[in-house]
Amino acid sequence: MSRIQTLFDRLRGEGRTALIPFITAGDPTPELTLELMHRMVAAGADLIELGVPFSDPIADGPVIQRATERALAQGVSLRDVLGIVSRFRETDDQTPVVLMGYLNPIEVMGGAVFAQAASEAGMDGALIVDVPPEESHDLVDAIKAQGLDLVYLLAPTSDAARIEAIAEVASGFVYYVSVKGVTGAGHLDVDEVSAKLDAIRARIALPVGVGFGIRDAATAARVARVADAVIVGSAIVSRIEVLAQEGQAERIPAAIGDFLGELRTAIDATNDGGQHG
Repeated sequence: MSRIQTLFDRLRGEGRTALIPFITAGDPTPELTLELMHRMVAAGADLIELGVPFSDPIADGPVIQRATERALAQGVSLRDVLGIVSRFRETDDQTPVVLMGYLNPIEVMGGAVFAQAASEAGMDGALIVDVPPEESHDLVDAIKAQGLDLVYLLAPTSDAARIEAIAEVASGFVYYVSVKGVTGAGHLDVDEVSAKLDAIRARIALPVGVGFGIRDAATAARVARVADAVIVGSAIVSRIEVLAQEGQAERIPAAIGDFLGELRTAIDATNDGGQHG
């Protein structure tokens, strides 16, 4: 059983919603990324989504695009990201880590080579945003052969056929993009999210995490009532950016830890025994 499945099984039994923060690996530095990962776990993160810097992040809004640019300026590569995970695993062998990125760096490395390297580093899964389920069979085979999970995105525009196609290949959990557009965009309507999650759960048995548009504790609490996981990215990365620009990078781990602590408290106050299913 994967770390991801173990996590969601435990949280389901406890009636709790997962908190999944996203950060871009190497932003502002690889060393701070490692420290930040540990601080986020201490603050209540259940799973970490770690972004791989890429030159053309088409699914990301300007906040995460700038984070990617900062990491790329330091030469952070896919192998460097796996190295950070490997160092994280030296002292944390429980918290699942999912790589979020794009296909090009994986193709450069080679699908089978990537899958083996990710497994050896202690990665638990991958979300490759520009690989649709219809075109990913070789990579799916390579990743699953290493016992890793493949996470897929669903959107407000995903129809029944699309949901069923993803149900065939997804594992671990699925990521529901709660608003149309890129990361950091749009207004989140929790009632609409709830209705869509019902349609997804009718066809997919996996836990469903909800991301995009979650900026504060109040929004996280509302999403926690209906989702299996609350995923927060741009709100974290924007805080990292401000502190880095102010020359206060050393304050980043504590500041992000405090923010996640607020989200964790709000989510746990909302949970009352797994009412979101």
